Amino acid sequence: MKVINIKSLFIGLLVLGFFGCDEQLELEPAQSISESLALETDANIKAVLVGAYDELGVGNLFGGETLRNSELLGGDGEIQWVGTFVGPREMFTKQMNSDNADAEGTWLDAYQTINILNNVLSALDRVNDSDRNTVEGEALFMRGLLYFELIRFYALPYEAGQVNSQTGVPLVLTPTRGITDDSYVARNTVDEVYNQILADLTRAASILPSSNSWRASSGAANAILARVYLQRGEYQNALNAANAVIESGEYALLGDYADVFNRDANSSEDIFAIQNTTQDGTNAMNTFWSIPDFGGRDGDIEIFQGHLDLYDPADTRLALFFMGNGAMRSGKWNNQFGNVGVVRLAEMYLVRAECNIRLGSSTGAAPVDDYNAVHTRAGLPAATDVTLEDVLFERRLELAHEGAKIHDIKRLGQSVGGFAYNANELVFPIPQREINANPSLTQNPGY
Repeated sequence: MKVINIKSLFIGLLVLGFFGCDEQLELEPAQSISESLALETDANIKAVLVGAYDELGVGNLFGGETLRNSELLGGDGEIQWVGTFVGPREMFTKQMNSDNADAEGTWLDAYQTINILNNVLSALDRVNDSDRNTVEGEALFMRGLLYFELIRFYALPYEAGQVNSQTGVPLVLTPTRGITDDSYVARNTVDEVYNQILADLTRAASILPSSNSWRASSGAANAILARVYLQRGEYQNALNAANAVIESGEYALLGDYADVFNRDANSSEDIFAIQNTTQDGTNAMNTFWSIPDFGGRDGDIEIFQGHLDLYDPADTRLALFFMGNGAMRSGKWNNQFGNVGVVRLAEMYLVRAECNIRLGSSTGAAPVDDYNAVHTRAGLPAATDVTLEDVLFERRLELAHEGAKIHDIKRLGQSVGGFAYNANELVFPIPQREINANPSLTQNPGY
């Protein structure tokens, strides 16, 4: 009888089936149940869904490395990778190889988690009617979130107003439970992947509850929708999604910027965060951004003066940086067992302000009021007027070292380290092991 650990149900079968070996799947790990029973009951399906959250928070995904990798790719005179690991160094220097271990790990873990979610979605008819929508919404939220990360890292950027037929990533929307000819899928276009992301997140936002403890909520789905629409240059839709989050009343800015970070539990400002405890979870941002005094490595990422000079001396965000282990460090990641924030309310205020300025509107609030909500929290005097450049600069300071950097560079058509926003060097390679195993996959240019 085939036996699978419920925490990582079907994890051994990737989208392309490249873990391959049946012998591994025949092993009986502790706390396991048979595959034939894993999706047969309401309780088991919900246990599998919890397992998907756990996989979402592994180091290669939202346990921190997707955030770290965005900052490394976007690092230009503001930070430096000094660690010994080759994969992150290649990202920072824009010299990745097709066998980059970190790019491979994110790809594999993302598709493993997507497969778990597809299994949950395939069994919704066995979930109790009373909370079927919540289970479906949580699974769709996570799948949409993962495909959003995949398409932004492994494909050329979305170009607003264009056809966007450039090669994206494979869309797999049904469970992979065995290897057949159908397992060798090709890459969908960037436009097709974005359309699926929007479909997943829009459905999730419409059926999830407004409050759902630490799990995905309608606010979380709308917050990621705001990011997706902003990445696509669809400012009215981004505005509507961000406004829905703010106007829900479910979230509130903390009074002290420093209190936003290094938390053991979500705050009123957290819209969605990866839960991390002393017993379970990963905070890879702590691992790479912090120092041994706070549970990190030797200090793999240093902050340059070029970044610190961006802040007004009175800005309380500047005070969060500190000298440690011989270099300047970000103080956002000094709790080894702290949660890893994925999206928070301050970002939504800045999204709404940006979109209102671009559209010449004042939905929800005047742009200057949303700007000031974030700006004055940092101890700075309120502005009487605000420009698009002001809002984008405020976003750069507020979200520094939280995973937004390369994605903002790409959506704004900027450059980094002499590379244009759409340079091949800013796109991850498709893992070489996947290319070797799947004749339908094509590699990204430059690899």
